[in-house]
Amino acid sequence: MAEPMKVRAQLSGDLLNIKILMSHIMETGQRKDPRTGQMILAHYIQHVSVGLNDKTVMAAQWGPAISKDPFLGLKVKGAKSGDKVTVKWEDNKGEKNSAEATVG
Repeated sequence: MAEPMKVRAQLSGDLLNIKILMSHIMETGQRKDPRTGQMILAHYIQHVSVGLNDKTVMAAQWGPAISKDPFLGLKVKGAKSGDKVTVKWEDNKGEKNSAEATVG
C-alpha cells in the first residue's frame, strides 16, 4: 500500500489553487545498490490524473526523470466551495494511490 498523499485545494477569487505532495521513491533504474553492486530496478509514477467533481482537469504521463516525492501544483477556473478534488496515480509496477480534498 502506498503512503498517503497530501492534497490542498484553496479558492482565490475564481481560481482554485491545487497543491499535491505524493510520496514515492521514483527510482530511475540507473542506480546501483552501494552494498551489493546490483542495479536498483526502475520504480516510478507513470500516470497522474486530477479531477474536479468527477471531471478530469489534468492528466499526465510521467517517466523516471521526475524526482522522489514529487510535488504538483495547478490552477483551475470554475470551482466553488464544497467541490471535490480527486488525485490518482499509477506506477510502472501497477501500484495505485488516490486522495481527495474538499474545496474550502
